[in-house]
Amino acid sequence: MGNNDNNPEKWPELHFSEWKDTLATVHLWTQIVGKIRLRTMPWLNHSWHVTLYVHPYGLGTGSMPYRHGIFEINFDFIHHHLDIITSTGKSGRMALQALPVADFYRDLFRKLAALDIDVTIHTTPSELENAIPFEIDKVHASYDKEQMQRFWQALVKIHTVFTRFRAGYTGKVSPVHFFWGAFDLAVTRFSGRDAPVHQGAAPNMPARVMQEAYSKEVSSCGFWPGSEQYPHAAFYAYCYPSAPGFAEQPVKPAGAFFSQELGEFLLNYEVVQQSEDPEQALLDFLQSTYVAAATTGHWDRKALECDLSSFETAYGCFR
Repeated sequence: MGNNDNNPEKWPELHFSEWKDTLATVHLWTQIVGKIRLRTMPWLNHSWHVTLYVHPYGLGTGSMPYRHGIFEINFDFIHHHLDIITSTGKSGRMALQALPVADFYRDLFRKLAALDIDVTIHTTPSELENAIPFEIDKVHASYDKEQMQRFWQALVKIHTVFTRFRAGYTGKVSPVHFFWGAFDLAVTRFSGRDAPVHQGAAPNMPARVMQEAYSKEVSSCGFWPGSEQYPHAAFYAYCYPSAPGFAEQPVKPAGAFFSQELGEFLLNYEVVQQSEDPEQALLDFLQSTYVAAATTGHWDRKALECDLSSFETAYGCFR
């Protein structure tokens, strides 16, 4: 690992080419776990019920109902295992190691059955082209512990900044959550107004799900680890609907740019990682791209934004 990986204050280096095989495999593992959450949870607006959440060791489902109570499934990217925890006190564990997706799928559902958790999922991966059903996927079988932990350390840093950014808004705003479909961490602000019917599409994703997700005006931002087409970890920001002039709005920090191909602002992770103050650089990107969306979309910013610093100061006196 890089020289800065032992310093918790440093943001780790991420190089797509060095861990793309691990990324592809773990992406599919999270889809399996995410689909379990999808099947066991009641539907929430904008598909918020399907997401995973950042926790101190990795990514987890949070509590999900089953006939004996509640259970959760957690990826541990520090000790490299997957834990299943139930409210009955029973639990199960799987090692995270180089393992084909088909074997991961088989072993996980055997563990669930042993815990008397009865759930089935649609086994075709979502939002991926040329998707191989989980139960027959022997192609994706990589797991580099050091690279996975490095990505996890980056997620921890980013989650903290996203959480700070989320706090500056009194309007409807999503949790900071991890979408396993595209393998991205995201947070979304809402204007409170309805949006036109969304016309976009994603592989193996029903149109009505996309339409409900974008049924309200949004300004959304997130972090994505990259792809073969764009081999860079990057932060993104977009709005829906996109108002005239959005792409031309000034944004920060230096290095941020608007991608005409993707229709959103991008900021490569390495720009933030290498800056003198990564947290502030990322906050500048989040805030300036939100302002671009709110300004061009004529959002009621006075009613939707807040400054909680005075409350934090006052509350601190009673801690």
